[in-house]
Amino acid sequence: MVCSFSSLKILVLGGTRFVGKALVSSLLNRGYEITLFNRGTRSHPSNVSHIKGDRTSNEDLAKLKGSDFDVIVDTSGRQSEDTERVLAFTGPPKYRLLYVSSAGVYSNSTLWPLNEESLIDKKSRHYGKAETEKWLNSNGVEFTSFRPTYIYGKGNYNPIERWFFERIVNEKKLPLPNNGEWITQLGHVNDLAEAMTISLDYKIASNRIYNISGTMGVTFRGLVEKTAIACGKEPDDIDFIYYDPKMLDSKARKLFPLRIGHFLTDTTRIQKELDWHPKIDLDLGLKDSYNNDYMLNPTKINDLPDDLSIIRSLDNH
Repeated sequence: MVCSFSSLKILVLGGTRFVGKALVSSLLNRGYEITLFNRGTRSHPSNVSHIKGDRTSNEDLAKLKGSDFDVIVDTSGRQSEDTERVLAFTGPPKYRLLYVSSAGVYSNSTLWPLNEESLIDKKSRHYGKAETEKWLNSNGVEFTSFRPTYIYGKGNYNPIERWFFERIVNEKKLPLPNNGEWITQLGHVNDLAEAMTISLDYKIASNRIYNISGTMGVTFRGLVEKTAIACGKEPDDIDFIYYDPKMLDSKARKLFPLRIGHFLTDTTRIQKELDWHPKIDLDLGLKDSYNNDYMLNPTKINDLPDDLSIIRSLDNH
C-alpha cells in the first residue's frame, strides 16, 4: 500500500553532516516541514526550523516538549538510551520514526550475502543500534530502520574513499590485506537518503528493517582500481603492499579502512518492498567524491601515516 502525503512535520536529530545533510535535502524536495535539533555547530538550510540543543541534555531536550511531529528521524543515535531519551520528551511520532542503523551489527558468517535475519554480533561497536531497533519494536513505536554497509559520497567524515584517494594521489604504496580478494560493498549517501524518504510512502515499511547499499559487491583490489580511475590514474601503476592481517581485529581500522573479510548484504527486501534501486553506480560516485570533495581539501603527503612502518611492526609480533 502506497501512502501519499502533501505535507509532513518532521524532526531531524542531527541533519547537518553527511547522511543527515543529504536526507534533509531529500525531504525538503518533497516540501515537508523540517525542524532540526542539534548543537548548532554547522550551518543549516534557511528554509528549516532549528532548535539548538544537545541530545544528552534533558534541559535541551525539554525544548521539544509540546511539539507535534509526524515523523522523527534519528541519524545520530548509537545506543537505545539515546533514542529513548528523546522520545521521553517528544512522545512517539504520529506516523513513524526513521532510524539510521548499520550492517556492522551482523556477526561474521560463512554464508554471504547477509540478510536482515542474519545473526547479530553482541560484541559489535554497533550493537546498540540493534538494541534500539528491538526497543522501538517492543514499545510499539512505528519505525523503519536502515542498515547500510559502507556509505560514501560528498561530505563523508569516515575514512572510506578518502583513504584510497590520498594514497593514490600521493603515489604511496597501498597496503592490502592478503591478496585483496575479499568482497565489500559501498552505497552512495544520496541513494540512502532517497530510500529513507520514499519509505514514508509505504505502509509496508512500518516496523521493517532494511539492508541498503549498492546491489553489487567489489573486491578490495577492485575498489583500488576504481578509485584509481576516479583519480585519473592507471590501475596498473598502483604499487601494492600485501600483508597478513592476522594480528588485526577483523573490524578494526588500524591499517586498512574497511572490515577485513567479506562484508556483503542482500538488498532484495528493500528493492522488492519499496521499489527502490540505487541510482549512483560506484564508478560515478567515486568520481564525484574525488572531484567535488577530496580535491577541495586534498591530503598532503606529510600528513599520511607511515604504512610501511606499521606493517613492519606487525611482522615483528
